[in-house]
Amino acid sequence: MDVKTLQDIPPWEWPRDAGKTIQEILIDHQADESDRVIAADLAGNIVVINDELADSLLTIIHSPDEPEQLRSTAAIALGPVLEQTDIDGFDFPDDVPITERTFRSIQGSLQKLYFDDSIPKQVRRRILEASVRAPESWHEDAIRAAYSSGDRDWVLTAVFSMRWVSGFDEEILEALKSADPEIHYEAIEAAGNWKLAAAWSHVVDIVQDADSPKHLLLAAIGAVGSIRPAEAGAILVDLVDSEDEEIVEAAEEAMAMAEIPFDEEDEEGEGEWMN
Repeated sequence: MDVKTLQDIPPWEWPRDAGKTIQEILIDHQADESDRVIAADLAGNIVVINDELADSLLTIIHSPDEPEQLRSTAAIALGPVLEQTDIDGFDFPDDVPITERTFRSIQGSLQKLYFDDSIPKQVRRRILEASVRAPESWHEDAIRAAYSSGDRDWVLTAVFSMRWVSGFDEEILEALKSADPEIHYEAIEAAGNWKLAAAWSHVVDIVQDADSPKHLLLAAIGAVGSIRPAEAGAILVDLVDSEDEEIVEAAEEAMAMAEIPFDEEDEEGEGEWMN
């Protein structure tokens, strides 16, 4: 089975040797670059990531001879395992996909690489975006510098990073006013994650605007359920009748997270909501 096939299969259905297949392509400099990029992306999945794959991803990021896209993909691929390991800790080492040594190695390497100006901008952006998922003290200054840089791409990375690093309420609220749809989206995600009360009216307006772009609507739905759970039902209930399956799922998930019961078997086809 090749990596393109794995890409089309849910990770929980991958064969037991999927990690080996990914590793072989990842380190094969004779393989097509597109296949190696796919392998780097797949390598970050919690189903397969381990010390060996993490080390291979780090080696690629370090290497100036590797293609920029591959280095960028390898960097962002480390984000999920950093976040998961940071949450789980090492009290039960057998339940963690990587060892503490590897975890610390990733953190130290990404910090050093981020401050290396010889590394391409896109790679440094992905390094910051991955590393913030296990927040460290250096991240706050790095995010502030990126946000104040005046460079649109760095501002986007900064607002993305604010979802994981606290202390940026004012910047998030400012970014909610951005005309850039990607920055706006990341600001909504960050506002929802930190339950910013001051963002409430903004996300409600997006949910209630029939012309809201879908990606902003989906983010706002989640933010509504996070910021004011008790009011989420009244705001989101009409969306469960949407013809768009993704919108329905997002609304139901947000209301479920807010612990608002939804009766899917209602004979009239409408949910019954209780606060």
